[in-house]
Amino acid sequence: MSKVLLALTSVALLGLAGCSGLYVNQPSGQPATKAAEPAKASISTEAQAALTAAQADVKAAKAKNALWTTAEGALKAAETAAEKGDSAAVLKQAKLASDQAKKGLAQLDYPVLKIGD
Repeated sequence: MSKVLLALTSVALLGLAGCSGLYVNQPSGQPATKAAEPAKASISTEAQAALTAAQADVKAAKAKNALWTTAEGALKAAETAAEKGDSAAVLKQAKLASDQAKKGLAQLDYPVLKIGD
């Protein structure tokens, strides 16, 4: 029992020690600020337009429950590439996401398959 209590106390103290560095070198009365975030990489206007269109297409497909997982995955890949500033990857993945989302919407117009009488 005492070993468990000692272990839990040690873990709690380590956790508190990790939090103590958050407010180092801060004048009293001022909250701690986050470190400056690095500037986001920019992508071409064509890639930005393709990404915006893909986001709209995926949103429309999702609203009608016609979103394919491939479209969702491609959109996530395009957004990740946009954060990294890779315009070529954004264009490729955004076009794939738009295409898959449009095909999902088109699938709604297919006739229902009836089996038997």
